[in-house]
Amino acid sequence: MTVVASRPARRGGIRREGLHGWLFLAPFAVLFAVVFLVPIIVSVRAAFFAQVPSGSGLYGGGELVDRFVGFANFATAASSGAFWTGMGRVVLYAAFQIPVMILAALALALLLDSLLVRRAAFFRMAFFLPFAIPGIIAAMMWLYLYTPEVSPFTPFLPAGTDFMAPGVILASMANMTTWTYTGYNMLIFLAALQAIPHELYEAARLDGASGWTVATRIKVPLLRGAALLAVLLSIIGTVQLFNEPVVMETANPWMGKDYTPMMLTYNSLMGQISPSGTGPASAFSLLMAVVAGLLAIVYALLTRRKAA
Repeated sequence: MTVVASRPARRGGIRREGLHGWLFLAPFAVLFAVVFLVPIIVSVRAAFFAQVPSGSGLYGGGELVDRFVGFANFATAASSGAFWTGMGRVVLYAAFQIPVMILAALALALLLDSLLVRRAAFFRMAFFLPFAIPGIIAAMMWLYLYTPEVSPFTPFLPAGTDFMAPGVILASMANMTTWTYTGYNMLIFLAALQAIPHELYEAARLDGASGWTVATRIKVPLLRGAALLAVLLSIIGTVQLFNEPVVMETANPWMGKDYTPMMLTYNSLMGQISPSGTGPASAFSLLMAVVAGLLAIVYALLTRRKAA
């Protein structure tokens, strides 16, 4: 009788614990739905509509109304030469910016995790500090440093140095991004390093391994998962490159309003380029998400194949 009576009480306790768990999860779930799921649903719906004048005269007229156009916006986005040209730029940008940033972040993390640096907390904060600066402010600061008329250091460089020349401007923007996000990726590696059991280091040192051997033969191989995460986040962020080119375009109009896919999407939404409206802009944004997802999947598969 005691065993039978205890089962309902145990079930009731499990249900209460489950209810408490859902209550703790509720604030996050609500915010996640509002700031993430709802915008995605709205964007997907908008991609199937176009805003057209409600009037039926020769020049239209009347208020703008949504008209269902099916996959027409997606066809326009997929056939846009400006979109694929901009995508080519960001892929080229990522090809040299991401490796430099990841290697720099890895080196800084290994340095802070070693016994060579005293007051590691100070340096960790110093390396991370650029990430705390809003991206648009950082881009404006670098534009100031790149502009020959006001830059404090360009007068000391060789004559003719132009950080905003057409063949150099991608590297100049890559420098901005590297400066901003190296500290952020360093923390990813540092967290992974601190999760490695220190018994491995002690055993290696007892076997006569040097600090360099411990770093290259133990630490770096165990950071493969953290490196995968950092690179995937960097790929997604690079496809969405926006702050740097927008600020640079203010001083270099030759870049145009569609220099990157994100600029194309934003200016399409704001009606500054054609096609314009929420429908084409949503189609561009969803196409960007598909491309970013495919690039991330390809990289993940290549990484797993090499690991196997």
